[in-house]
Amino acid sequence: MTAFLTSLSSCPRDFKLAFGFLTRVPGPFSLAAASDELGPALRLAPLVGLVVGVCGALVTWIAVGGLGLPPLPAALLTVGATIWITGALHEDGLADVADGFGGAFERRRKLAIMRDSRIGAYGVLALILSIGLRGAALAALTGPEVASAVLIAAHSLSRAPLPLVMLVLAPARDDGLAAAAGRPGPADAVTGLGLGLLLAALAAGGVMALSLGLAALVAAAVTGLIALRQIGGYTGDVLGAVQQTAEIAVLLTAVALLAAQ
Repeated sequence: MTAFLTSLSSCPRDFKLAFGFLTRVPGPFSLAAASDELGPALRLAPLVGLVVGVCGALVTWIAVGGLGLPPLPAALLTVGATIWITGALHEDGLADVADGFGGAFERRRKLAIMRDSRIGAYGVLALILSIGLRGAALAALTGPEVASAVLIAAHSLSRAPLPLVMLVLAPARDDGLAAAAGRPGPADAVTGLGLGLLLAALAAGGVMALSLGLAALVAAAVTGLIALRQIGGYTGDVLGAVQQTAEIAVLLTAVALLAAQ
């Protein structure tokens, strides 16, 4: 009971830590993380996803309802808005992972490429596919109401597996963000997954949330397994790739489920 109350009382600070790291929005709702506080704080990453998703949904409503734009331009503007809010943090991780995993055979060389700030052909292609698939999926959803609900669910669920990945895998480096962030505990991983499912259920309905949550979990697991095989664990870039693949999986699953109805 004491541990639960302590965990509950730390929620405001943990949210500020997660929000300050996962977005580029300055203000009273963000806080710089100490070296070992970020990992456990990511249990509230789905709440950050909720904020990002709501902001993206507002852009969808403005683009479609206010400006009368067709679905695809509106969807791309929505994706662009979410990228701006997060400072392209996850996209940067995806590009680095694609360059590292695709550009070398040795683990040491893969990690060196991932740390390089320059982007290569694999990274460019990964970003094109990520933005294209997300934009096309949102454009395929009928009406801003459905698109907004799925978008909020996708951003909440895509961040839910982050503590689980950090719990199951080991940091691939002895230095860097992953090694310094601190490891979430089992309760943090469960909280992240549960919170993501709850927010998705509130946005898109309980039955839909279960299917979308499973899609996010499978995508995160596949990405984590690839990282384990390629570099022996996770880095900050790998976590970014996990978010991106999970978001894409949720959006595509939603499109498939709604098309089948």
